[in-house]
Amino acid sequence: MTASRIAPLALYQEVAERLRQRIFSHELPPGTWVDEQALAEQYGISRTPLREALKVLASEGLVTLKPRRGCYVTEISERDLDEVFTIMALLEGECARSSAARASAAELEELQDIHRDLERAAAAEDIDRFFEANQAFHHRVQALADNRWLLQVIEDLRKVIKLSRHHSLFSEGRLEQSLAEHRDILDALLARDADAAEARMREHISSGRAALARIAEARNRAA
Repeated sequence: MTASRIAPLALYQEVAERLRQRIFSHELPPGTWVDEQALAEQYGISRTPLREALKVLASEGLVTLKPRRGCYVTEISERDLDEVFTIMALLEGECARSSAARASAAELEELQDIHRDLERAAAAEDIDRFFEANQAFHHRVQALADNRWLLQVIEDLRKVIKLSRHHSLFSEGRLEQSLAEHRDILDALLARDADAAEARMREHISSGRAALARIAEARNRAA
């Protein structure tokens, strides 16, 4: 009996993950109508697991279910980004504060290793590699805070941020600025200065939002 119930559950979760990645890569851009019939045929499944998958994505804010109109990839506005980044700054700031108090010497050394990857990527002007190291740095700080509920909320909000059509690192000078901000965060953590770690992390998140705003403004001027 148990085996008969596992397969459908795994199926809709797998479909949700495939669609999630297509949304994050912008293969399915914001505002796109989700053609359920075409997707069901493409994946070789019935509409039932597909609809269950869409419900999962809707709960994450990645798609919007509109009565009598169907399902659409969520469009994130500048106001949405303002509000999400404000919350992210508070949450990640709290992670940095907790990490400064909780992290062991060995754990902080691991964080230094990640930061060295950031330094090398920046020196090579490798944005993709820098982005990966940046993600690893933030994830490590969050893990060191040792608060699974805080981590869960941050992960949910990061999914929404990924709906943005741009990435802050593409703003001119942002990579160098981001690197300097990470240095300040790391210095505060190594000094176990909880107040400074929280403040520097909040400033870092706010700077990322400002960089996205500059990209949007430049795009609007060019339109």
